[in-house]
Amino acid sequence: MAISSSDTDPNAPLQKKPISFRNLLIGATLNMFEVTTLGQPFEVIKTQMAASRGQSMAASVATVWSRGGVFGFYQGLIPWAWIEAGTKGAVLMFAVSELEYQFRVLGCSIPVAGIFGGMGAGVAQAYTTMGFCTFMKTVEVTRHKEAGAAAKSTIQVASEIFKREGFAGINKGVNAVALRQMTNWGSRFGLSRIAEDVIRGKDKTRKLSDLEKVAASTLGGALSTWNQPIEVIRVEMQSQLKTVGRPEKMTIAAAAGWIYKQSGFLGFYRGVTPRICLGMWQTICMVAFGDKVKAHFAK
Repeated sequence: MAISSSDTDPNAPLQKKPISFRNLLIGATLNMFEVTTLGQPFEVIKTQMAASRGQSMAASVATVWSRGGVFGFYQGLIPWAWIEAGTKGAVLMFAVSELEYQFRVLGCSIPVAGIFGGMGAGVAQAYTTMGFCTFMKTVEVTRHKEAGAAAKSTIQVASEIFKREGFAGINKGVNAVALRQMTNWGSRFGLSRIAEDVIRGKDKTRKLSDLEKVAASTLGGALSTWNQPIEVIRVEMQSQLKTVGRPEKMTIAAAAGWIYKQSGFLGFYRGVTPRICLGMWQTICMVAFGDKVKAHFAK
């Protein structure tokens, strides 16, 4: 059965192919692996720094450690990060494989197909699976027990928000999530494909080694964090921290204004270091490992 280059080597000749639902399982498995290993610790530190912008990296790590030692770095992993990883990984791998193929059919180059495929898949992630899960993970990291009050579970917090604000409340920040994911995966796939082309040199048909694929994905993941301001805005919109003067209705514009007022221009880049690490690991898992696993099963 003929298959497309998106299911084997993205640089291979384009061939007509059926839709591969196998990529749903591949994406879910790879993203579960990513978040359960290094992904969640980087995510927690990044969120802590973006929400508490006055803290240094060391202070943020100490705060996370105070919430349960090493387990503090996996706060929100079960069930929210697992639910999010399984669903968004499946959507990402399926959507980007099909979109890259369709853009190649339209005559786009491999890097351009990677950019548009990643952008489309990122938006699909946000609006199908990520809004609620991302919100709940941020609630886990940013909520604090009030003095003298009984501890509330994350489900109780979500229930209260739902009763007060409805479906929109528990999906707060979903538009910022969509913007982040669109720019995230458009950059990660696109920049990784560009890096692969550069590594190949003059021989554009040469198959890259596993180490070269990982190097290209590492570079693509690191450079994709140019959109850190969008991530800080997303965290602020979903944060449960109570601060005097903080706007009640937190739109993207209101969140951006509040961040600038509180922390200045540099506030938009709080948490960028752990996010660079997170971006590299996510891109290695979903681009380098993803191409390898898809090629393996395609055989």
